Amino acid sequence: MRGWWQEIAGLVLPVDCAGCGLPRTELCERCRGLLGGAASVRRVRPVPEPPGLPPVCAVARYGDEVRAVLLAHKERGALGLARPLGRALAAAVAGLDVAGAVLLVPVPSARRAVARRGHDATARMARAAAAVLRGQGTPARAAAVLRQRRLVADQSGLDAAGRSANLSGAVEAAGGAAGLLAAVPVVLVDDLVTTGTSLSVAAQAVTVAGGRVAGAAVVADVGLR
Repeated sequence: MRGWWQEIAGLVLPVDCAGCGLPRTELCERCRGLLGGAASVRRVRPVPEPPGLPPVCAVARYGDEVRAVLLAHKERGALGLARPLGRALAAAVAGLDVAGAVLLVPVPSARRAVARRGHDATARMARAAAAVLRGQGTPARAAAVLRQRRLVADQSGLDAAGRSANLSGAVEAAGGAAGLLAAVPVVLVDDLVTTGTSLSVAAQAVTVAGGRVAGAAVVADVGLR
């Protein structure tokens, strides 16, 4: 119900740009451009790189307006931003040069965080990205088939070692997902990459379930090279 009311409110109430605050536009052209596109896709890697991290493509740097847009979508329920964020993710997926069909698998968020927000932000972006890719001729679908099997701490205040310990063994594929994961190459998707721990743990869960991870796509990276 909360998500439904947010959708209706976004249609009838005036909004300001989620990135810079420009009045009466959910996302201005300048901030839309900061989310990048095909020309801004780049491979990124954290240092140190966690074991099992697949190739990662990003389209934007995390900071200022990009940070504001991601937080507005995730934390404040600006659901209309899923479309431009999905386009950014789709550009990152295309940068991985995966041939043929692809399955976009969002990195799972903690259940309590999803419940608090009233929506699964990463899964919503993944579905939007899959729709963009299909429109471009790439057979793509999104499936939220990974889940956290136990409670984990908030990652934001943890360093690389802390994140690794926090997430070790915490992610698994849902029951019955093995056939889907094994059918086509998997691209993991998330809004942000910092240490790469979440992506490496998710990749391990896909591999254990019999899938093949072709890479990972994110909207933004935190100053990675």
